[in-house]
Amino acid sequence: MKNSKRFATLAMLAMTVTFFLAGCVPKKMSSHPKVPTGLIYGSSYKYIAVPLQHIMERIADVFGGINGYGWAIIIITFVVRMILLPLMLNQSNKMTAQQEKTRRLKPQLDIIQEQQKAATTPEEKAELSQLMMKVYKENDSSMMPSLGCLTLLIQLPIFSGLYQAIQYSPEISSSHFFGIGLGSPNIIITVIATLLYVGQSALSLVGMPAEQKKQMQTTVLMSPAITFFISLFAPAGLALYFLAGGIIMVIQQLITTFIIMPRVKKRIDQEIKEKPIVTVVTKEMFTQKAAVKPAADVTETPTETSNPTVATPKVAGKRNSGKQRHKPQA
Repeated sequence: MKNSKRFATLAMLAMTVTFFLAGCVPKKMSSHPKVPTGLIYGSSYKYIAVPLQHIMERIADVFGGINGYGWAIIIITFVVRMILLPLMLNQSNKMTAQQEKTRRLKPQLDIIQEQQKAATTPEEKAELSQLMMKVYKENDSSMMPSLGCLTLLIQLPIFSGLYQAIQYSPEISSSHFFGIGLGSPNIIITVIATLLYVGQSALSLVGMPAEQKKQMQTTVLMSPAITFFISLFAPAGLALYFLAGGIIMVIQQLITTFIIMPRVKKRIDQEIKEKPIVTVVTKEMFTQKAAVKPAADVTETPTETSNPTVATPKVAGKRNSGKQRHKPQA
């Protein structure tokens, strides 16, 4: 459930950027709209896009030739991704450990979620939420997901700045990379970039339990779909950014799947041997509670219904008897 929400958040954020870019892409890049102004878009251009333009020009001069700007985009992408790689691997480590712990707690969590569906009052729902928190706390785990969005948020300024650098620079937008114009969309780069993200998504499913893999099959396709949609409408220079980034993502996923995940699972197994899973809830707890509740209702109902009918004759009888005893004395 947490994974689905996290992926949905990432998808919504990426889709927002997608529609923003799709709306800003000019029909003809050669027309070169005026330099953007305004607090957000103008500041982004001034402080991110312009420095990126200068960096790309320097790199292009070093490489020389018509492919210089294409190599500049690839080098910038690799530098950014390599700087973020340790952070990404650290996040993968934490996320894998948390997912593994959650998988061990799943039997107890499933029981609570089942009861949450049947809960009808706010008090019952609050009690079950507290019980779920207790399951995590007693087993040294956390309900809060690891910040997998952090690296995406760091990349967004670079992503936006690179787009503006290509859009508002006549030299970059009119340049080519092995015959592909960087200023207009290109289906070849789009397909290659998308396939790289498909491969990365497929690798992320390796080693997962069958049930979890089935749940994740839909969500892991979001990243390739969004990459394809953006690259299809954006300049090829931006799609080249996705292509180079996709190569790093595949390498990162290989490290995560075949090195980090086995190590984390081994470590969690050792921790559980030393400190076994604490059982906080069982099905029997709720079965007994459900059995006691109707019994209480049955005992209370006759007393409530019998009191009025029994009490009235007795009161009447006492009043009559009092009057009868009073008459002879008179």
